[in-house]
Amino acid sequence: MGVRVSVVIPNWNGAAHLPTCLESLRRQTFRDFEVIVVDNGSTDDSLDLLARNYPEVQVLALGENRGFAGACNAGIRAARGEYIILLNNDTEADPRWLEEVVAAFQRHPEAGLVASKMRLFDRRDVLHTAGDYYRVDGLPGNRGVWETDRGQYDQEEYVFSACGGSAAYRRVMLDAVGLLDEDFFYSCEDVDLAWRAQLAGWRCVYAPRAVVYHKLSATGGGATASFYDGRNFIYLLVKDYPGELWRRYWRAILRAQLRLAWEALRAWRGAAARARLRGMLAGLLGIPRMLRKRRAVQQTRQVSTAYLLSILIPYR
Repeated sequence: MGVRVSVVIPNWNGAAHLPTCLESLRRQTFRDFEVIVVDNGSTDDSLDLLARNYPEVQVLALGENRGFAGACNAGIRAARGEYIILLNNDTEADPRWLEEVVAAFQRHPEAGLVASKMRLFDRRDVLHTAGDYYRVDGLPGNRGVWETDRGQYDQEEYVFSACGGSAAYRRVMLDAVGLLDEDFFYSCEDVDLAWRAQLAGWRCVYAPRAVVYHKLSATGGGATASFYDGRNFIYLLVKDYPGELWRRYWRAILRAQLRLAWEALRAWRGAAARARLRGMLAGLLGIPRMLRKRRAVQQTRQVSTAYLLSILIPYR
């Protein structure tokens, strides 16, 4: 028998974070949901903790690290929900979070994605994201990041993407556009999925009353994130970015990439900067593989250039 919502939590050595996350799910006002923790070969106490204290949680032990995308896809394939939500293990959900996500889907049948409001775990008046954006020069980002939340993002509205740390997807949309691209491994796989959804005509709605608190970079970040950001920003441009927008903004795109490379060169002594440059090189080397995927993505397109420009934001 199915459930309304499936919450998929990828986990790698997250035993210190899981209790806060899972206890917050026990307090949800909306009750028709299942929880699936997908373990990427943890060597800490994660699996024992789950077996001992959280019998209601379905555990998928992969036995190896398949990255964020691989773990999430394994959980999605096992999920039974009409709506599937990805949730970082280093989060705490407001008790009304699931209720607000489901309500947003019900208000917006055109929406394939719902973005939550994410605030910092230890500075609860500071935003991590109010839905994600994509700039016409090829750089993604978090709306409102580091801003004090004064209600400036309290309006329900369309955005480009939902941050993968708490991204909600309609199952029928995933059936239509596919799951996360595991070639991305870690970083930007949520943006790639949003591109495919947007091109196919699905909207992303930001639900400001669906609140999640995030221990930012508690289980990631640093050189690892810099490498995959450097690589996957290029992957997005090659795989997803439409041709007519390339023709219009190619100078801005190249300037943005050169600026990132120059900033990394100036900070060469730092591990994250060197990782960014290695990632950018890996992105260039991966262009043939992304070009092979590009044709299938662009063939699904149902929306106009004017629509795409309405949801992308200008570069600075």
